[in-house]
Amino acid sequence: MPVPIVLYTTKWCGYCHMALRLLKKRGIAFEEIGVDGNGEARQWLRSETGSTTVPQIFVHGRSIGGYTDMAALDESGELDRLLATPSA
Repeated sequence: MPVPIVLYTTKWCGYCHMALRLLKKRGIAFEEIGVDGNGEARQWLRSETGSTTVPQIFVHGRSIGGYTDMAALDESGELDRLLATPSA
């Protein structure tokens, strides 16, 4: 069964660490993909999201932005709704 959240991160990114902490605290399953030194992954992220920053977070394959976006969704309860509704 695929995990609901995929995060693209770097080892040195503070926001990446905060995103990982939030998901672990909530007990939400996720996959972390490190993009340190991976130009192909970064290029793909740019084409998918229009952004070069990390973390980039996807819920059921849909980009939701970075850590502050995910934290706002979590605070509002919207993250739970997104997690409960897999993309078609």
